[in-house]
Amino acid sequence: MRRWFPHPWMAAWLLAAWLLLQQSLAVPTIVLGVVLALALSWALGKLDLPRVRVRNLGMLPVLIVRVFGDIVRSNIAVAKIIVSPRPRITAGFVAIPLEITSAYALALLACIITATPGTIWVSHDSRRQVLLIHVLDVVDESTWIAHIKQRYERPLLRIFQ
Repeated sequence: MRRWFPHPWMAAWLLAAWLLLQQSLAVPTIVLGVVLALALSWALGKLDLPRVRVRNLGMLPVLIVRVFGDIVRSNIAVAKIIVSPRPRITAGFVAIPLEITSAYALALLACIITATPGTIWVSHDSRRQVLLIHVLDVVDESTWIAHIKQRYERPLLRIFQ
């Protein structure tokens, strides 16, 4: 059973998402959703992903609240820059040394940084463990390094390692 249906919960979530997106409970929509959910969960099983090791699940709500707060603050800061008649932008790249080694933690960090307005993940050097991000308004590079490490990397280390 596991060979043909390796991720039943993923299939259920995919089917639910499909039905919500289609906004229909018509038989053809349900049938197509079931076929897609089964095919995609089977394909995910073929990827042979490493297991997720969550060490501290209690830290996840703290990280979520922190990220949403930072997204709101960044939206306001970027809006001020855009609306300003003569914006003084000091855009640049910031190299951040990381301690994170978990692929899942790195993926989540990439999502967090890219979802925050004014910042974007550029590259990650896995040999040197250095993350390169682009920041719309770099006032002080060391402030950005400390911000990423304290607000995001430290909780991710507690969650995944």
